[in-house]
Amino acid sequence: MSHQKLSNPRFVNPSAANVASATTLPLLDLSLLNGSETERQAFLVALRHAARDIGFFYLTGHGIDPALLQQIQTLSRKFFALPDEEKLAVAMVHSPHFRGYNRAAAELTRGQPDWREQFDIGAERAPLPQTSGAPSWAQLQGPNQWPANLPELRPALLQWQREMTGMALRLLRAFALALNLDENAFDELYGDKPNEHIKLIRYPGRETTHSGQGVGAHKDSGFLSFLLQDQQRGLQVEVEEGRWIDAVPQQGTFVVNIGELLELASNGYLRATVHRVETPPAGADRLSIAFFLGARLDAVVPLYQLPPALAAEARGPASDPHNPLFRDVGLNYLKGRLRSHLDVAKKHYPDVIAPSEAANATY
Repeated sequence: MSHQKLSNPRFVNPSAANVASATTLPLLDLSLLNGSETERQAFLVALRHAARDIGFFYLTGHGIDPALLQQIQTLSRKFFALPDEEKLAVAMVHSPHFRGYNRAAAELTRGQPDWREQFDIGAERAPLPQTSGAPSWAQLQGPNQWPANLPELRPALLQWQREMTGMALRLLRAFALALNLDENAFDELYGDKPNEHIKLIRYPGRETTHSGQGVGAHKDSGFLSFLLQDQQRGLQVEVEEGRWIDAVPQQGTFVVNIGELLELASNGYLRATVHRVETPPAGADRLSIAFFLGARLDAVVPLYQLPPALAAEARGPASDPHNPLFRDVGLNYLKGRLRSHLDVAKKHYPDVIAPSEAANATY
């Protein structure tokens, strides 16, 4: 796709009306990027508005094979149906790279347990040398753990990871165009080692959890997040302070949201929105598969210079004083991992945090 700026970069701010009346997320069709120039322009304008006003949208026309999506969902359910001892053999606590399985309530959001069991993988890369003076985040890169009795999971997930990365980078370049930047403006943040993170997630029903917190209210820390849902609802988006709407599952779509680093890079023009997941009702469970695209670990996020008309609409990034944002990607990512997984922090990063800090999850 050649670089072409929007014909009318002036942003007419519909935010107040759109957000006040929003009862569902916008629906965007990525295939329009390959359409006529009129269709391309319409998609880029819709993308900019959705990402600024709400920070969440449904994405169709993404080009990921439905058969592969079904295979990933089927294999995810097979993984969670494995005996506990087989899942615990690949527990995250064994991995300094934060890869592997966690029982429900093992991960924390704002210090409270999230009632979801999950399996995390990242890009399959060799560990970085742990030399004297290496940054603390250097341990984040490394291999995944895989369950011995579900060998088909590895090739399927790695294929999905490759395809999702390609699609996500295509969407990211569309974001650059929508902001009237050069199409490849964000490429330097990724290079050949983007941070590719997959979570397989199962939320047990409320008869098991006795809690409504599937995942507590939070923002995602990276650049873009993609969620493949089953038919059980639960994801909620805070479109205005104290007003939440359901991201009702829609067949064949991903739910896409903006992460904090993209909000930071755009000086708050793009919106990283608070969201949460409610525990399913008794007798039901919920399967979600998330893909997170982040910048390479050694990147530093710059402040991109938007055209004056768009820069005037930027709100500045909204950083939580108790969980501050860092422009250093590796440091920001490690901070989030340590806060969420205290057992991994204590075992593999004892020199990074004091035990009292780990116990209280204050950093």
